[in-house]
Parts: sequence; C-alpha cells; structure tokens
Amino acid sequence: MTKPLSALELTEALIACPSVTPAAGLVFDCLEAQLKPLGFAVHRAISGEAPDGPVENLFAIRRGPEGSRHFGYAGHVDVVPPGEGWTSGPFLPQRRGDLLYGRGAVDMKGSIAAMVAAVRGIPAEAGTLSFIITGDEEGPAKYGSLALIDHMRELGAIPDLCLVGEPTSAGRLGDTMKIGRRGSTNIWLEVAGSEGHVAYPHLADNPVPKLVALLAELDALVLDEGTEWFPPSNLEITDIAVGNPATNVIPPRASARVSIRFNDLHSGESLEKLVADVARRHDGTARAVVSGEAFLTLPGPFSDLVRAAVEAETGIAPEASTTGGTSDARFLRHLCPVIEFGLSNATMHKRDEAVAIADLEVLARIYRRVAEAALRPSTSSG
Repeated sequence: MTKPLSALELTEALIACPSVTPAAGLVFDCLEAQLKPLGFAVHRAISGEAPDGPVENLFAIRRGPEGSRHFGYAGHVDVVPPGEGWTSGPFLPQRRGDLLYGRGAVDMKGSIAAMVAAVRGIPAEAGTLSFIITGDEEGPAKYGSLALIDHMRELGAIPDLCLVGEPTSAGRLGDTMKIGRRGSTNIWLEVAGSEGHVAYPHLADNPVPKLVALLAELDALVLDEGTEWFPPSNLEITDIAVGNPATNVIPPRASARVSIRFNDLHSGESLEKLVADVARRHDGTARAVVSGEAFLTLPGPFSDLVRAAVEAETGIAPEASTTGGTSDARFLRHLCPVIEFGLSNATMHKRDEAVAIADLEVLARIYRRVAEAALRPSTSSG
C-alpha cells in the first residue's frame, strides 16, 4: 500500500516529477497513488492532437451519500519551463531553511498536495469530493479543463462549489482570494501597402505611418473606468513588426499585436469589433483570439466561508480581488461558483521558485475547513 504523504512530502514528490506543460505520466501516477487509498475513483484520459495536444488530465471523485453536496478542488500539475540559473535543480526539491525550492512549489503543486492532505480528515459520509486536475493550464489550455468538463458532465459529476488552488496570496498566506478574473484577448493587426523605392514615395504606399497612427489611436482609448469589483480594462501594444531588411525599400506591409485584459463591461467579441473598426479607418485588418471572458463570483455565502476558513487559520481576512492573469477558473465557472485561493505568488514562474514550508500545512487546514463548510447541507451555492 502506498504510504500517505504529508503536504510537504507530496509537494516534494510532485516537484520531483518533471512536468513542463503539457504534463503527462509520472506526475499523474504520483497523484493517483495518493488518491486511490483515500477511496477516490481516478479517471485519467489523454485528449487532443498536435499542435495543442495531446494533453493528459485527471478527474478523481469520492461519492458521498445520495443527494449529498459535491465540493470540487481544482488545479494543474503542469509547470512553465524552469529556465537557467537555479541554485539547485528545478526538479530536485530542496529544503533550505524555512523554504522548499523547486519548479511548481507554489504554482501549483504545493496547493494540490495541500488539497490531498485536507481530504484525509473528511469522512466519506460528509459528501462528495472531487479533484479536477489538468496537465495544460500553463499552455494553450485547449484540451485541459475543457476536456475535463466534458468528462465530468458525462459522469454526472458537477460540483456545487469549486475551489481553484492558484497562488493568490500576495504579501503573506491568506491576504487575497480571487472572486473573478478579467478576460483576455490578443489581437493581430496588419496594414497593407505597396512596396517601392524610398526615393520615389509617390510610386508606393507606405503602411508604416498608417500602422503608427492606428496604434496611437488604440493606445489613446479609455475602455472604461473600472467597476466595483474590477480595475479598468487595459490595452497594451505587445509587438510591432515590418520585417524589412532593406534600407532603401518602402515595405509592402506592417503588422502589430495588442493584448487586452478586460472587465465584465466588455466581451471578447465586442472588443474585437472595436479594434477592427479602428483598424479599418487606417486601412488595416484585425484578427482576435479570445483566451477567456471576464467572470465574477459575487460575494456571498461561498466567499464568506472561504474568508472564515482563512481567518480561522491565519488570523487575517483575505481581500476579495479580481486582479492578475487568467486561470482555469474561466472554464470551471460554467459549472458552478468558483473561488481561487492558494499560496504566496511572489516566486511563481521565477528562477528558484519556493514555498514557505509552514504554509503548506496551514493551507491544508484551510482547504479542509472550506470543504467541510461547503459540504454542509445548509450551504448556499451563491
């Protein structure tokens, strides 16, 4: 029988499984070995094809009594590439002082380990518990949580509430939880012209001044002033390209890319139309890829129970925030109310990523409190 591991030990074991996105194989083996002895039925599947697949995902469920509530833990075991210059190997977990180092320590193998540790103390009769774990949150996410959601629907296993273990804390564990996220869209712009010799500009049509004017108009836009729960939407120019190696040739085309993080006053579609209209005024075209729409879990019973659990273990009440990038909560929110809460994000995606060892056990206790409260029959889904 597999030895049950503490939150710290399981974090180390998961870090030791290299899982640069898309994750597969060993890291899921490690997680499955810990969940099966706890009574979870573990479903693993590989979805998708190149270039965005294949992707391995895991859904594990321990069903409670008929009609009981269902609480889901969600997260990802894939990590970003470690890069160079680590003090110790990125996939060789190392304790140094009060910290555990390794890629994924906070984003988010530590949170997943704390979730597993949390459920050990929750009896099966308390209700249904599940783990929704993807191998492709850090990548295109095309065959990650979306494939998991389809599988969960086939199983008739939709949670009443879901907690995503993203590293939401800023200064210290417990100071921030996410009750929503801004949407995200990238838009590729192109302005066509007509090439020619720079000495004969009347025989050509230079697209660069048009692109510069187009970008200036976009940069000057004020999309909104923010809302009660969201900061103002922002548009950023992220790339400009002409690809002209010659010094005496007017180029035939010029292109750029903008990225927009937007609140719930907009949709990806409405922003694509706005940018496309501006582009047309400058003889340009726009093509958008929306990676997520804005969403909000309004403060209420769910956020209250998360806040109470955090405050009971840390002594601080987390701020409800919608800042930061996107996460798989953007998909899971179609199933049920979703809140994100996890470790400090100070070192995520950085060289020498590290988690405070003491925080792992505290987080496990928080996660247990949240699940126990969420499974109580009187808990609202709001």
